Amino acid sequence: MNIILMIAITTGILSGIWGWVAVSLGLLSWAGFLGCTAYFACPQGGLKGLLITLLTCASGVFWAIVIIQGSALQPEWAILGYVLTGVVAFLMCIQACQQWLSFVPGTFIGACATFAGNGDWKLVSVSLLVGLIFGYAMKNSGLWLAARRNSQKSMAPLQPSVDSD
Repeated sequence: MNIILMIAITTGILSGIWGWVAVSLGLLSWAGFLGCTAYFACPQGGLKGLLITLLTCASGVFWAIVIIQGSALQPEWAILGYVLTGVVAFLMCIQACQQWLSFVPGTFIGACATFAGNGDWKLVSVSLLVGLIFGYAMKNSGLWLAARRNSQKSMAPLQPSVDSD
């Protein structure tokens, strides 16, 4: 069985568990799935990828709150909100010059989740975080399962051949 199949199996099982956890804890299941998605999409894997994804998603939540709060300052001047959105989008991209904030899609995922969560940054942040941990578990348990399966195959004794004389 290949790596994709192993990751699919562990992702399927843990997605069902995530759904139950989200409902049980009052979290946003869709935001958690965005956290899972962010981890899977990050080009860096392992714990470093987890940390980069966490930091970029959290920065996205921060930037969304900057836009939401800044746009509320002068609601009659909508143009200011648009200008602020442009400036913040620039900052969301330029922060990628820093290695730990280099995953731009994670930043936008965090921001979009915050906008979709009506600015409830605390609930969005916890949901993203728990989902991110689930994403890490999904991918890495699948990789572990595939590696274990491959090592068992390579350790299997060779079958003696039967000659037909």
